[in-house]
Amino acid sequence: MIVELKNITKYYQNAASDKKRIILDDISLAIEKGDSIAIVGPSGSGKSTLLNVISSLDTANSGSIIFDGEDLSQKNEKELANFRNQNLGFVFQLHHLLPQLNLIENVLLPFIPVKDKKKRQEAEKRALELLDFVGLLDLILQRPGQMSGGECQRAALVRALIHQPNLILADEPTGSLDKKAANKLGDLLVRINEKQGVSVVVVTHSMDLAKKMKKIYQLEDGRLKQIAIGNE
Repeated sequence: MIVELKNITKYYQNAASDKKRIILDDISLAIEKGDSIAIVGPSGSGKSTLLNVISSLDTANSGSIIFDGEDLSQKNEKELANFRNQNLGFVFQLHHLLPQLNLIENVLLPFIPVKDKKKRQEAEKRALELLDFVGLLDLILQRPGQMSGGECQRAALVRALIHQPNLILADEPTGSLDKKAANKLGDLLVRINEKQGVSVVVVTHSMDLAKKMKKIYQLEDGRLKQIAIGNE
């Protein structure tokens, strides 16, 4: 098991009335190695909050998150930052590529602070292999403004994989794409899950994307329940 959420509750206090607005209500979830999970639900249901709690970017009011046997609540901010860098890859609705950098420079951006020459060379080799894997090898000198939205999103996915994470967390990754590009990105997430051995958790409004994952959960009224088996 990679991640286990145990009885996670997240709420916001209303200062005016002392009432609590519960976002996540006693949620438990196990993410196994090789899992691909879609989390669906209405706008404002807390899907992105759940993703942020899984990643330790946000803190639950109660409950625990066990990642590879370690309780994340016992780590300080520096330790959590190191944990995220080593174990997680993030993909968002907007690709967040830097317009002044070309494709290969954007992908290797996380390795700019790395001084170890060997590690940088290994990262460059992996970047080229991944860009070939996602069909972008011919565009490595292009800048984001010279690429389509789908190509930029695929590049963002490669950047998320460059550190060889155990888990990809994707927040509405197809939300800004047309249907054809969204379908391609969904298929690519499946291929990465199967061929690269990376577990994937996707938050999405798109049932087309959700059905490509192995498990589908619905988040509504703060509660999470499995509603379907996807592509298995």
